[in-house]
Amino acid sequence: MSAARRILLVTGLSGAGKSSILRVLEDLGYEVTDNPPLTLLDALAARTEHPLAIGIDVRTRGFEARAVLLALAHLRTQHDLHVELLYATAETDVLLRRFTATRRRHPLDNSTGTAPGLVASIDQEIALLAPLRGAADLVIDTSDLPPHDLRRLIESRFGHQNDGDSMTLTLLSFAYPAGLPREADLVFDARFLRNPHYDPELKAKTGLDVDVREYVQQDPDYPVFFTSILDLLKLVLPRFVAEGKKHATIAIGCSGGQHRSVTLVEELATTLCNLDEIKLLSDVPIVVMHRELARQGRSSWRWVRAPQQHVTPDEQIRTEPS
Repeated sequence: MSAARRILLVTGLSGAGKSSILRVLEDLGYEVTDNPPLTLLDALAARTEHPLAIGIDVRTRGFEARAVLLALAHLRTQHDLHVELLYATAETDVLLRRFTATRRRHPLDNSTGTAPGLVASIDQEIALLAPLRGAADLVIDTSDLPPHDLRRLIESRFGHQNDGDSMTLTLLSFAYPAGLPREADLVFDARFLRNPHYDPELKAKTGLDVDVREYVQQDPDYPVFFTSILDLLKLVLPRFVAEGKKHATIAIGCSGGQHRSVTLVEELATTLCNLDEIKLLSDVPIVVMHRELARQGRSSWRWVRAPQQHVTPDEQIRTEPS
C-alpha cells in the first residue's frame, strides 16, 4: 500500500513569512500553488501525484475562515491524503517593521498607508484568521526566527526526502480535548499526574515555569512514568535512525496542554540531549513544540539541538510581507 500523499495548507498573517515557507517547500519538491479559489482545492489535490502546498490567506478569492476549515475537513476524508494546516504568525511590532521596510501595502489596508491604518489592518486580519490559528497543526512564530532556522524547521517537519541519514526528532506537548496530533509516532498520556490547573497560583502559568515543573514532578508516580518513557525511547529511537526514518514525533498530552505535558516534554528534551548512551542520537536534531501554547500565542517551538549549519544560496531567503 502506497503512503498517503501530503497536502499542506499554508496560511497566516500577511508579512509573517508565508511566501518564504512556500519557497522552501517548493525547493523540497512540493508542487506549490498560492491563493487559488477555495472551490478548486479538491481539483488541485486530485490532479498531481506529488506533495502539494497550497497558500491561503485573506487575498484568496472567496476567503472565509469557516470555508477554509470546511475544505480542510473534506480533504481529510480522503484516505489517500495526509492533510495538515500550517499557520505563520509574528508579533504586531515585527509586522509593522516589515511592512515599513518593504513599503508594501497590507492587503486589508485601504488607508493612505499611515501607521494607524496598518495597525488596524493587522488587528483585523488576526481576528479573521483566529479560527485557522486555533485549528492549525503547526503554528510558527517568525518574530525572532532567522531565515536559515525557518528553512531548517520546514525541512525537518515537511521534507519528504531529506539528504543524508539524519533523523529529526520532535517532542510535542498537546491537549487531548483539542485532538491527537496526526503526525505523532508515539503518544503518552500524562492526565493521571497531579494537575497544577487546580492551584490558583499555578493555573495561569505553564510547564515552562519552574514552580509548575516542581509541582508536577512531586507526584509520586512522576519518576516512574518519566523513566518508563525514557526507557522506551532508548529502545525505539535508535531503531528509527537505523531504519532510515527521517522524522519522528513523540507526543505527550494532558488535559490542557499547558502544565503536565509541557513539563514532561521539557525534561525529556534536556535528558535526551545529555544521554550519551544512545550513540545513534548524538547528532540527531531535536525540536520542542508546545502545540496549545503556540495556538494561544504564548510559545511556539525551539531547537534543543539544531541541525548542523549548512549555508547554501537557498538559505538566503527573507521573511517579508507575503
